[in-house]
Amino acid sequence: MKYPEVRMRRLRRNRIIEDLVAETSVASSDFILPLFFDENISTDRPVASMPGVVNHPLSRYEQVGSSIEESGVKSVIVFGTPKNKDMYGSQASLSNGVSQRAIRGLKDNSNLVVISDLCMCEYTDHGHCGIVHDGVIDNDKTLLQYGKIAVSQAEAGADIIAPSGMMDGQVSAIRMALDDANFSDVLIMAYSAKYCSSFYGPFRDAVNSSFKGDRSTYQMQCSNSREAMREIALDVNEGADIIMIKPALPYMDIIHEARNRFDNPIAAYQVSGEYAMIQAAAANNWIDGDHAMMESLISIKRAGADMIITYFAEKAAEELRRML
Repeated sequence: MKYPEVRMRRLRRNRIIEDLVAETSVASSDFILPLFFDENISTDRPVASMPGVVNHPLSRYEQVGSSIEESGVKSVIVFGTPKNKDMYGSQASLSNGVSQRAIRGLKDNSNLVVISDLCMCEYTDHGHCGIVHDGVIDNDKTLLQYGKIAVSQAEAGADIIAPSGMMDGQVSAIRMALDDANFSDVLIMAYSAKYCSSFYGPFRDAVNSSFKGDRSTYQMQCSNSREAMREIALDVNEGADIIMIKPALPYMDIIHEARNRFDNPIAAYQVSGEYAMIQAAAANNWIDGDHAMMESLISIKRAGADMIITYFAEKAAEELRRML
């Protein structure tokens, strides 16, 4: 009997050997935790469609920051829900707006890297990501508002500004506004390839979005990959420090292609729908939730992401500690 000369199973004899030869790994420092603050509430409010995720009142940033630091997660991205919305999203740029107050509170009470999502969809009564004129997004008027929002977030202490509206020229407009206001050291994490996805639904519950309709005129269609590379190249040329692909798991080919083409750090956003599907399947005992969580995160990292925005951040950090 002739036996195989190459025995790949030798590399899988035990967990220690598997870890020794692992090609891809994740660490708690790779994770960015999305945080929701709502100035309409006085106690934590669970998000029904995202088990384990809560909306925090502004009074909670000190406790929230301490808990995240204890988990080993070092970075957060902040989203805010205001008391009042209008057609211009005017509350988004207020110095005492909900996001600005949350950023300031986190920076004053923790050593976390604080990323501020920059968009208007939580602040507009129509739910679109910019100023609407005659039923159409006015791209360039929106850019002026983005610049004001970016400066107000930087003044509050944000380390990184993350524009998510997919307006043409948004990175350049924000970079100029920040530089003119003497915030040249503040980074820009551009939502460069953000697809018009059905996986965003639970997030809209979290921020009490008033959106109805279609964002396909400014978010990308799922069939296009070359277009994503053009979008990313434009953002890099305009001054983006970090580029992002959103969602993550359905678009790992985009992450991989971007890794091959660009030297910038790459973020991938494991969005609310991805999170909710894993949680729902685990709750029904259809899958092992912890294993699926770690498998999904390692897969995103293997595709080429340097950092992962994920609602699993704290839980995954806990799992990594348990595995030591």
